[in-house]
Amino acid sequence: MTTTVDQITQRRRGVGLIAHDPAASAGGYTLIAPQTADGNVYLVGMDGEVMHHWKMPLRAGRHAVILPNGNMGYNGNHAKSPDLYPAWSMWHGGDFSEVTPEGEVVWHYEDPTHHHDAKWLANGHLLYAACAPVPAGFADRVPGGTAHGPDEQMYGDVIREVNRAGELVWEWKSWEHLKPEDFPIHPGFGRYHWPLVNGLDVDAEGRVLMSLRTTAGIIGVDKASGGVTLHIPPSVVSHQHAPMALSNGHILAFDNGNFRTGSHVPFSRVVEIDPKTGEVVWSYADEMVNAFFTAFMGNAQRLWNGNTHITESATGRLFEVNPEGEVVWEYILPWFAEYPDAAARKTGPGRLNSVFQTWRYQAAQLPWLRA
Repeated sequence: MTTTVDQITQRRRGVGLIAHDPAASAGGYTLIAPQTADGNVYLVGMDGEVMHHWKMPLRAGRHAVILPNGNMGYNGNHAKSPDLYPAWSMWHGGDFSEVTPEGEVVWHYEDPTHHHDAKWLANGHLLYAACAPVPAGFADRVPGGTAHGPDEQMYGDVIREVNRAGELVWEWKSWEHLKPEDFPIHPGFGRYHWPLVNGLDVDAEGRVLMSLRTTAGIIGVDKASGGVTLHIPPSVVSHQHAPMALSNGHILAFDNGNFRTGSHVPFSRVVEIDPKTGEVVWSYADEMVNAFFTAFMGNAQRLWNGNTHITESATGRLFEVNPEGEVVWEYILPWFAEYPDAAARKTGPGRLNSVFQTWRYQAAQLPWLRA
């Protein structure tokens, strides 16, 4: 140690509660499952105080949610998931548990090929993204991207839904329903995963919304036919995450902006899109646009009072904005650590406070909580 100055830049700038306007905020409690917190999950109040804590046996693969019955749905990093490609150890989950507030596991399901998002459906089913090698010759038809070698394996997305018995009730394979020529990989991404579904939701029409990371864009898939009945193209969003179906029929999305056309600096924004017209009808970006940016992960949640809860994942920054785009609450995750495995540290080096997604809940959704 050659200096007393904290060498973690994000922590040096301040952690915990940064700002709060109680009169303008929706209030509630935020569920946080940090990526490098060794399985610790925190429920944080608006004042930054930890109100409840779970300790899971596996680190978070992706995120945690509160289910309608008040239990926690946890997406853990599967201990025996195969190392499919360089970033895989950072991206996969695959070990799912429903956990009571006291920490008892009442349901468990595993799929070592799971990656990124999962949606715990109202009927108790689990909808999630997995992947598998694309058929022979298919990769030759996929345009774009940067190959890391002539024999590089390409994986394609497989979306699965399982019931409480762990039985497969629906499956969708990307290569059976998407024309690769219509979904080229951006040159800034590798060719090992196409089109990389990093976000899922189900809209009021029953369509499965899928965010396509490496190609950019959001699609809506009819469950009966598997056909694409909605396509929000890369001209609207830039390598986004987390499409969220809103009660007004619109789609909220976290628009990362890695390779945003026409911008000389990368910046993130949150967009509300009318799927009937493809128009952005509301958006939030920082007035100094590059002050809000995460190159990976991220999500946004429309709250019960019309405000929007935002997760700027790479920096562990959570904040809430009102419809006018004014920040009314801000919190920085104080939990910093390295990824425990060397493969993940290659993709995500350093002591991090990153988090895939966070979600805000009202007290009524947490009947067991003693505030």
